[in-house]
Amino acid sequence: MGELTAGLFGHSNPIIRQTIISTIDTIGLNLGGNTTAEASYAALLCSRFHLDLIRFCNSGTEANLHALAAARRFTGKRKIVVFGGGYHGAVLSFGGGKPAANNVDLDDWIVARYNDIEAAQAAIRTEGVAAVLLEGMQGSAGAICATSEFMHAVQDAAKESGVLFMLDEVMTSRFGPNGIAGLMGLEPDLRTFGKYLGGGLAFGAFGGRSDIMGVFDPRNASALAHSGTFNNNTLAMNAGYAAMSQIFTPEVCTEFTSLGEWFLESLSEVTKGTKCCFTGKGTILTVHFTDAGVQKITRGEDVAERWDLKDVFWMEMMDEGFLIQRRGTIALILETPKAELERFVDCVRAFLAKHSEIMKVAG
Repeated sequence: MGELTAGLFGHSNPIIRQTIISTIDTIGLNLGGNTTAEASYAALLCSRFHLDLIRFCNSGTEANLHALAAARRFTGKRKIVVFGGGYHGAVLSFGGGKPAANNVDLDDWIVARYNDIEAAQAAIRTEGVAAVLLEGMQGSAGAICATSEFMHAVQDAAKESGVLFMLDEVMTSRFGPNGIAGLMGLEPDLRTFGKYLGGGLAFGAFGGRSDIMGVFDPRNASALAHSGTFNNNTLAMNAGYAAMSQIFTPEVCTEFTSLGEWFLESLSEVTKGTKCCFTGKGTILTVHFTDAGVQKITRGEDVAERWDLKDVFWMEMMDEGFLIQRRGTIALILETPKAELERFVDCVRAFLAKHSEIMKVAG
């Protein structure tokens, strides 16, 4: 399960564990105000993710809320283009192609179809749009990846329309040394990040262009407030710095993603021609069961999920010693032996053979 992608480093990585103990022993839980650890970690993340400025908070939800506030203040506009199936935090979800009932600012969203270039372009060109917020892979929708063409079309349409291009990298920043933006050659105006970057502790961050981030500059009388007692707490700052400087280095990140791609390819080969398929990218993937046996899925709402089969799979994988999310999502953890991933592939093969009659695709 990997703590729904936040547990990239496992539950007791020795470097993170020792860093937390040392922080408690020598600094304390929190001091208030700015710290040297905060400055060091900000510099590291700005360099790694090609950001001018960055600010810290406590979750991906907060990161997206603050980034949206920055976009609205900077542009003087209110509307935000998002995509059906998107999830940007607890009060920012768009399953079924519409804002959830608990979403903030219910009237300010324009929900376009994911991986639909024409729909995205039309939405972005609507009058009064401040920003477009995109996930390169919709994790909550079932690890559904955006095509490169779609992401670049969104970026280009935003630039042409004077709309800010925001990339939610809470999950996808683990896919490459510079996140999915680096892998796809994207240059977003703002980016948001989440918990694994705090070493698995409560953590969030948002950053990007200095002129946009300048709306929070306290030297300006009209600056936006960015409060939060634990925004720069010493545990997350030190644990995050240790995690990204000593453990999840750019080289390790690249190797880890390659391992994940091998894993996904192996599972795709095993499930070919059945009602089972895996979607995703890098080290995050989701298993789906559909009567059509679709191998490539471009939108979560297009999946007619067979939850009866998915539940049987979930329970039988537990019998084999693998706990994944009931919805089928798998988030790999560093240092899991490749032999265990190979064993999972074998278990999937055995599951499909055991239930071969029901797993056949009609026709």
